[in-house]
Amino acid sequence: MSGSKPRVVALGGGHGLAATLSALRQITTDLTAIVTVADNGGSSGRLREEFSIYPPCDLRMALAALCADDEWGRSWAEIRQYRFESDGALDGHAVGNLLLAALWNKGEDPVAGLDRVGSLLKVIGRVLPMSVEPLDIEATFTNSTGRFIVKGQVQVATAKGRLETLRLLPENPTARPESLSAIDAADWIVMGPGSWFSSVLPHLMVPQQRDALVAAKAKKILILNLDSATENGPVINSGEYAGYTATEHIEILHTYAPDLRFDLIVADQSVVAGSDQLQRHLSSTGGELLIADLRDQRSLVHHDPKKLTSLFAHIAG
Repeated sequence: MSGSKPRVVALGGGHGLAATLSALRQITTDLTAIVTVADNGGSSGRLREEFSIYPPCDLRMALAALCADDEWGRSWAEIRQYRFESDGALDGHAVGNLLLAALWNKGEDPVAGLDRVGSLLKVIGRVLPMSVEPLDIEATFTNSTGRFIVKGQVQVATAKGRLETLRLLPENPTARPESLSAIDAADWIVMGPGSWFSSVLPHLMVPQQRDALVAAKAKKILILNLDSATENGPVINSGEYAGYTATEHIEILHTYAPDLRFDLIVADQSVVAGSDQLQRHLSSTGGELLIADLRDQRSLVHHDPKKLTSLFAHIAG
């Protein structure tokens, strides 16, 4: 470890990764976020159509979660998160998305651009994209009416059916060398929570990154979603499909990374209530189940960063 603080790599995207980062920054300053780069919705989708750049939204959210906890950092983070409201072309665009798009459009290396914005926000740690190029996601599902294919991160996240196949476009993308170095040096690796098919599993479909995760000596921690189905039916969910139990989420993950083993599987008490199915599954795969109250009572569908901080402090202790 770096002194008494762990070197941590967190992988994911969107609100789930932002909550994890907000908690981890209370535990360590040696923190690297590796972010999914396949968003096709809202401001990011519009910018991708106009410019050949990474979708900036999830990267922007990760940077904001790690901004300095002083007047300078908080004020710039607030400005970067601001979305224009108008009847014109800027409506819905976040300032931070436009700033990243400007840096990348003028030819700055994507990671150098992220580092420059990180310096402006005085971020704790570093934010990196999970591949050397922007990606799309395509999935095949089945439901009562048959088989159907959807393309796009938003469409995959909300499709209702049983997943048959998931793939990235282009397939087998190249990982960023900075991400591979961070994984190799990490003391902890944290995955999740987040949309399982569009924010978590894609990290395991970048071959170099998957191999690095498998080979890493770090303590590996998987945080399960709040909106998984339970054995007694689905819980409140965020609009993304929650038709899988916690055990099935792990089984799907192992389909794409069969050699990846987690030391700790973290689940909210509501997800595993009334069932020992997950514990039985983990007894055969070697992971330890850690159950805690992690739900944000204000939103019900998101993890509470303060509760996650307590969880990570317990793990570190």
